[in-house]
Amino acid sequence: MPAPSPATENYSRQKVILIIFSLAMGGFGIGTGEFAIMGLMPNVAQDFGVTEPQVGHLISAYALGVVVGAPVLAIFGAQFFRKHLLIGLMAFYALGNLASAMAGSYEVLMVSRFIAGLPHGAYFGVAALVAASLVPLNQRAKAVSFIMMGLALALLFGNPLATLLGQHLEWRYAFGFVAAVATLTTLLVSAILPLNRDEIRHSSLSEVRSFNRPQIWYPLAIGSIGFAGMFCVFSYLAPTLLNVTQVEPIWIPFALFVFGLGGFVGNILGGWLFDRFQFKSVGLILLWAAVVLALFPLATGSLWSILIACFLVALMVAMGPALQTHLMDVAHGAQTLAAASHHAAFNLANALGPWLGGMAISAGMGWQVTGYVGSATAVAGLIIFFVAHKQLSTKQ
Repeated sequence: MPAPSPATENYSRQKVILIIFSLAMGGFGIGTGEFAIMGLMPNVAQDFGVTEPQVGHLISAYALGVVVGAPVLAIFGAQFFRKHLLIGLMAFYALGNLASAMAGSYEVLMVSRFIAGLPHGAYFGVAALVAASLVPLNQRAKAVSFIMMGLALALLFGNPLATLLGQHLEWRYAFGFVAAVATLTTLLVSAILPLNRDEIRHSSLSEVRSFNRPQIWYPLAIGSIGFAGMFCVFSYLAPTLLNVTQVEPIWIPFALFVFGLGGFVGNILGGWLFDRFQFKSVGLILLWAAVVLALFPLATGSLWSILIACFLVALMVAMGPALQTHLMDVAHGAQTLAAASHHAAFNLANALGPWLGGMAISAGMGWQVTGYVGSATAVAGLIIFFVAHKQLSTKQ
């Protein structure tokens, strides 16, 4: 597990805060870029003359980019200093979103979203390792949650802002905004994060050898399946509000803000739960998710009930820092690859959720069916958790 190195132990509290802020800024940009399309689904569909479930495929394309890019870039990046790797990844992200903003067709946008997703997982994974190395061992979960806070703030402010930009200007401005944030992050990391030449680096081959253990694969399976339910609901929230709740489009950014508020609280809750219950906290979060998602369809009939449901569903974000910190504990010798793969798993969930939800909607089951589909994936994740927890208890 990452421990403070001699080079980082001497950092002042203000320096640590600035470093974590810079890294969280990247998380804000990535989160806004990942989720922007969800609030702009009707706008993109109208612009390119495609259906909203087809726009959902753009979400899956980005997520698959994360799934492919996270392990590949982590493996090849393990031999680089973390500062250099973070700068390169964020510059790559800026270019991918600039290409998305300039896409002239649905097919080009599909490819651009896949490319933009490639550096996502590796950036979060390396940023989490850097943050954890700056603090004592008993504060690692809190430090990781601060990095993930950028993602939560993207849900809270970035995504509603991107939706407003798309509604009042054009959806392309949302991705232009993300490219600007990514560029700013590149400059901040370059200026603020010191180069630690004493940090331990591993060869690509040693990371791969250390990675192939059940203790790592179980948490990744939990994240990729158990977390799909939140993305299933979130991806189709805009058309659900328009077609089922029957509200005006102006309410979409507000609903996204409420969802982001739930994610913000959930992110803090995840660090708190893991510090107290360790791996058991993941099971508690999955149980909560299964119940709340199953109740979501009943809340879609009115604006106020669906807003409450959005907040409660978004608390699932608590699973992020919990699983990330657990992986740091078990991924000895493969921390870069495991930390990046954690985000690949979550984005596999981001691909799986919209895909399953889109199939159910296309089959005529209604927009609100996403809650039932999501609850089923949470139950599947809970089953994997019980198997993993049993094996972990047996080995202990």
